[in-house]
Amino acid sequence: MTDFDIQKVMDFLPHRYPFLLIDRVQDCAPGVSLTALKNVSFNEPYFQGHFPGQPIMPGVLILEAMAQATGLLAFCSMNKDERNKIYMLVGIDKARFRGQVIPGDQLILNVTLGRTMRGIWMYKGKATVDGAVVAEAELMCSAQDKK
Repeated sequence: MTDFDIQKVMDFLPHRYPFLLIDRVQDCAPGVSLTALKNVSFNEPYFQGHFPGQPIMPGVLILEAMAQATGLLAFCSMNKDERNKIYMLVGIDKARFRGQVIPGDQLILNVTLGRTMRGIWMYKGKATVDGAVVAEAELMCSAQDKK
């Protein structure tokens, strides 16, 4: 599975509008890496208050988009029996913001699986706009049983 649309994204992730922050997956190498995109629109609800007159996508939402990309990589790497779990972000290290994301940008999210240890999946994430890095972080996630 290399490329999938919003319908397949919603099959894997429990998030829905306005909190689904992935529009499409461009490439997925199960167990290795995933590249996804988010088309940033002026209609996003957070732009009303962040910041009036100078809309900027909040950094925490860029990190959330990266976390959702890790969830997609995890779910496309699992067999069908394992996909009935909920995937939780459990930690973020070395987060850095290097640029702004504004309406009209296409945010490209690249995540790579580093390793797994005791049920924790460790990833490196990078977000770019027009080839320039706007954010990067190390993310830790865990698949847990749904309640």
